[in-house]
Amino acid sequence: MNNLISIADLSKQNILDILALAKQFKNGLKKRSLEGKVIASCFFEASTRTRLSFESAILKLGGGVIGFADSDSTSHGAKGESLVDTLKVINGYADALIIRHPLDGAARLAQSVCSIPVINAGDGANQHPSQTLLDLFSIQDSQNKIENISIGLLGDLKHGRTIHSLVEAAKFFNIQLYFIAPKELRMNENKLFQLKTSGIQYSFHNSVDEVIHKLDCLYIIRIQKERFDESISFDKYKLNLKSLQNVKSNFKILSPLPRLEELPVEIDATPYAYYFQQAQNGLYIRQALLDMILGDKLN
Repeated sequence: MNNLISIADLSKQNILDILALAKQFKNGLKKRSLEGKVIASCFFEASTRTRLSFESAILKLGGGVIGFADSDSTSHGAKGESLVDTLKVINGYADALIIRHPLDGAARLAQSVCSIPVINAGDGANQHPSQTLLDLFSIQDSQNKIENISIGLLGDLKHGRTIHSLVEAAKFFNIQLYFIAPKELRMNENKLFQLKTSGIQYSFHNSVDEVIHKLDCLYIIRIQKERFDESISFDKYKLNLKSLQNVKSNFKILSPLPRLEELPVEIDATPYAYYFQQAQNGLYIRQALLDMILGDKLN
């Protein structure tokens, strides 16, 4: 495999292999598999955790990093250069490309234009496969298993690309899904059809309190106000300390962050908060990805 554009690019065994290698990195494994190589980290859209964890992973594997964190500083953003022309130029400077872009399908376009390996770091409301891998790793790490887990998905499920990739991976691990969102922000019918044909069990709920006692994990997506009508109310879809009174002992709260009012800071002090460990797991997953997808190919 030369690229990672969608979680669909991976088999179940691919995923398990990546999770196993990430565990080794978390336990202290050190490798220099990108020694002497240059990786382009090109973020046309804002990012903190994804960009920095990828760049840290590159450096820890001995590689060098070029790129940008603001498209306004590029000819594409400031001078009207086409994305295709920008990608063709980057292709000549680097040994691999990590790209985030606000348009759905931008990573697939990059794959078609570039001769170097491409990793999708998030394209619009479409896919975020490396986030899904770190989510699966975090589920496994916090639950000591990954099969037969019950997960509540709370928030903007229509625009949340992390959710779109995660539910696609659910088919591999018999994950039970509980969708908790306003009707206007539920997952689209095409995604639901894919789940149904894959045999994934899911249900819709009007508040987190309806199902929180059944869950092993609650995955919270922020209110993505930049992607939808702000008149939609999220008052029934916010977590609070009272909601945690009857949860299972193994219950953990996950979130790709950043967070807004849907995940109050007082939750941080509870034993159920796992989202900052989850963010740190991004480093280990991205080390594993870079090593497995790029290391053998580039050396």
